[in-house]
Amino acid sequence: MKKTPREGSGLLYESLLRLETVEECRRFLQDLCTVSELKAMEQRIEVAMYLREGMIYQDILKRTGASSATISRVNRCLQYGDEGYQTILPRVEDVWKAQKDHES
Repeated sequence: MKKTPREGSGLLYESLLRLETVEECRRFLQDLCTVSELKAMEQRIEVAMYLREGMIYQDILKRTGASSATISRVNRCLQYGDEGYQTILPRVEDVWKAQKDHES
């Protein structure tokens, strides 16, 4: 029987929780993931933040380069997912605002 992510050992999730700094997290994820995987995850969190702000798909596509399929998938997760985005997005709002201010 094929295991779903929820049936995993939890080692990955426990590992993430034990990281203490952004730099530790960055280094761990760089070792764990490919450059493409990291870019995809970074893009999805940005898409989620823009969707949360009410930005339309076309503008998100222009800002992030995400495909409409990716934007749609993130939106479905925001609406009907396991509430992972709803948990984390408010917690990183200050980081998001600082990043946007820095880019301006």
